[in-house]
Amino acid sequence: MSVAVVWNPACRHHYGGAGHPERPQRFEAVLEALRRPELAPLISWVEAPAATRKAIERVHPAEYLGMLETLAERGGGALDADTFLGPRSLESVLASAGVALAAVEQGIQTGRAFGVTRPPGHHALAARAMGFCFVNNVVVAARHAQALGCGRVLIVDWDVHHGNGTQALVEHDPSIRFVSMHQYPWYPGTGAEDERGVGNVFNVPLPGGLPRAVYVRDFLAGVDAALAQWTPDILLVSAGFDSLAGDPLGEFTLEPDDIIQWTEALRGRMGTRPVVGVLEGGYRLDLLAAGVVAFVRALS
Repeated sequence: MSVAVVWNPACRHHYGGAGHPERPQRFEAVLEALRRPELAPLISWVEAPAATRKAIERVHPAEYLGMLETLAERGGGALDADTFLGPRSLESVLASAGVALAAVEQGIQTGRAFGVTRPPGHHALAARAMGFCFVNNVVVAARHAQALGCGRVLIVDWDVHHGNGTQALVEHDPSIRFVSMHQYPWYPGTGAEDERGVGNVFNVPLPGGLPRAVYVRDFLAGVDAALAQWTPDILLVSAGFDSLAGDPLGEFTLEPDDIIQWTEALRGRMGTRPVVGVLEGGYRLDLLAAGVVAFVRALS
């Protein structure tokens, strides 16, 4: 089965300043890796339109989006200590959300999709940008999936940082379950095991430096806890590759083979139901490329 890889060229325009780890080269590295000739039989390329305001406003208030537009018109500026809106960043933000929306549509149609979303989204709160994130792509995708008939959504997040924005946006909604395995304590400081929402949040906080197999085991145990007596209509993955060994922003020990192992396990648990990934972190370009290729191979 081929995987729909969804992208939008405007995702390369966001620039957070010299030396910023969330840089345009991340986007280029992913595209270059997925365009290798040997992967061509596994991939169907889909270019997404930018997201509409209506789709984003299912998650983020109009006033917040208006603030981003006003800041962009002024040439950009800092939204927190490490989140900067550059002169063309808003183009990338809207493109990235559009990629997430189109990835859901492709996943529902074909069963498997991966959205090359940049900037990432899982730290974005309803009305606050943080942690390199402006719009919460995976929650925008979840609400779109529900609008298209997928009433129950499982979101899993294996970025090395806790998806605090995702948790905050879904923790009162039992129609969405959220599993996050992340380094703890670590940025952004959230994600303790006792943060359960309305019983729909399943955090797997772990220290850095553990054996690879422990992360795989505990992550899948968290997924199985979320799936106990509950069947989702679609699985959305916040695929962060800063959880791979050697990433400068994390201390996990995972290898691309571990991504393959748990992605195949997730596919097995979902059966014929759609599995859709969106890109989150990953800040060493070679590791990011290897992780994305492993994920797409496992999806196919």
